[in-house]
Amino acid sequence: MQTLFPYLFSLNQLNMSKTFKYITAITFLFIGLQTFAQKKDENIGTEVVNVVKPYTPTISDAFKVKETPVIEDETNTQKEEIKYNIFSFPVASTFTPAKGRAADVDKSAKERIFKNYATLGVGSYGTVNGELFITENLSNTDYVGGMLRHLSSQGGINDVKLDDKYYNTALDLTYGSRTREMDWNADLGYKHQMYNWYGLPTEFVAFTDEVINGISEQQTYQTLSLGAKLGMKDSFMNETSLQFKRFWDSHGSQENRFFIKPGIDFEVDNYKFKADFVADYVGGSFEKDYSAISDISYSYLNFGVQPSILLQQDDLSVQAGAGFFYSSGKFNNETDGKFYIFPQVKASYKLVGDIMIAYAGAEGTLKQNTFADFVEENKFVSPTLAIAPTNQQYDVYVGLKGKLANTVAFNVRGSYMAEDDKAFFMANPYEISNVNVLGYTYGNSFGVVYDNLTTISVFGELKMDFSKNVAFGINGTFNSYTTDQAEAWNLPSMKVGANLDVNITKKWYAGTNIFFVGERKDMFTTVDSMDPLNPFIQKAVTLDSYFDLNAHLGYKHSERLTGFLKLNNIANQQYERWMNYPVQGFQFLIGANYKFDF
Repeated sequence: MQTLFPYLFSLNQLNMSKTFKYITAITFLFIGLQTFAQKKDENIGTEVVNVVKPYTPTISDAFKVKETPVIEDETNTQKEEIKYNIFSFPVASTFTPAKGRAADVDKSAKERIFKNYATLGVGSYGTVNGELFITENLSNTDYVGGMLRHLSSQGGINDVKLDDKYYNTALDLTYGSRTREMDWNADLGYKHQMYNWYGLPTEFVAFTDEVINGISEQQTYQTLSLGAKLGMKDSFMNETSLQFKRFWDSHGSQENRFFIKPGIDFEVDNYKFKADFVADYVGGSFEKDYSAISDISYSYLNFGVQPSILLQQDDLSVQAGAGFFYSSGKFNNETDGKFYIFPQVKASYKLVGDIMIAYAGAEGTLKQNTFADFVEENKFVSPTLAIAPTNQQYDVYVGLKGKLANTVAFNVRGSYMAEDDKAFFMANPYEISNVNVLGYTYGNSFGVVYDNLTTISVFGELKMDFSKNVAFGINGTFNSYTTDQAEAWNLPSMKVGANLDVNITKKWYAGTNIFFVGERKDMFTTVDSMDPLNPFIQKAVTLDSYFDLNAHLGYKHSERLTGFLKLNNIANQQYERWMNYPVQGFQFLIGANYKFDF
């Protein structure tokens, strides 16, 4: 029976103290069963047993059963759902919270926008300034608009011998439509201008009263234009613009210009492709050249295509392309055709997000010069110009722009530009013995000369918003010129400007601006065909630098009516913008602006 004990212990893995008790009970049970199983008639007999040593059981090493136990329960006991009942009861309190009050928010009233306005102002030198703008929606998509502008002055500049009054009147009409598929509009415009060649070179020539009284110094310009723009939505076609312009004056000059500029863009595999096309024609004639020997005629037709691809990766953006132009020109009886290739590359890199961006580029183009554009820049040109396009070979630049703070923005740029056939304004000579005297042949008008020019330029700009009511800006351009001419005629080496705008109260506002222009060079020439020893006398003239200080003050009487006062040339400097052409001194203009709807 000794061998049975360890087996039972290992099978049941019982506690040591309890095991011994269980083993003893089982041993006596088995002995009893065996005794009971003997035959009743069997005689066991008697025997004396001497116990020499008490029995000492041992326990075999236990081991872990590795079998996975089997759960014999047919059903698993379900978890009983426990429900909680919360009994709430009021708590007496004497605390009474104060009523909350919403904080005040500064919110300005939304300004009403009117479709139409009228402005009228009068001032010194008999100045009248008027504007009328009207627009109306004909339907949900179509609209019509018009604008009439007039600015005139009766003159009165000190020490000017000839009439110096002028006026400029323009009327523009437009009709357009905006739909989901496209936007388009058609424009019709007419402009009438009158100016006088009042800049006699009295510093160099002593004109008699008889000569002065015999000068017919008036010149008038008229412009008729017709244009259109078309923009397609969800299409590879970009905006297409076209215009026809007819320009003529009171001295028999006339010019026609027509251009069309379509463009396309599309995207392939995240690459953006773009191409701009241009066809630009200008043609015209002058009744006389400056010496009144023969007439002048010209025509130029320029074709161009400018393809490019836009590459963007992370903070780098590069637009790489080129311009291909062909120009066919005719001046008098001479014809010429040239082919041009220009670089057109632009790149930018975000150094610090949108806070600081570096940019660079190299761009060139063929610029179409016209009589109308020259008049727009200098009202006192003679109707005897040589018209030709300018080859802007390249403009290589590098710059940095961004923000110094949330309210301070800056932009600095340096560039190197090379141009062939750059047009310079230069004073026309005074021909003493010219019998075909006209109102512009007394050395009081300007012509154009063409030559090569390279320009090194540095530009800087800073804009600051001190608050929502105060804004300030300053900018400056510094140029260095190299040309085959003796000077870069009438081109300043420095331009600086600054402006300040302030909203004083909800009703009152004011502002001021000042600009400074550096010295320029021009040439005064006299021609005397009757003097064989000195037929030409030339003298270089330096035009003094100047600054012009202007200010304005306004009062908003209502959302419709606003009164204003403008002060120009406050320092009363009678400087010369062009040689022998002094400007008006201190000027004021007082008026009102009225907004309305139909």
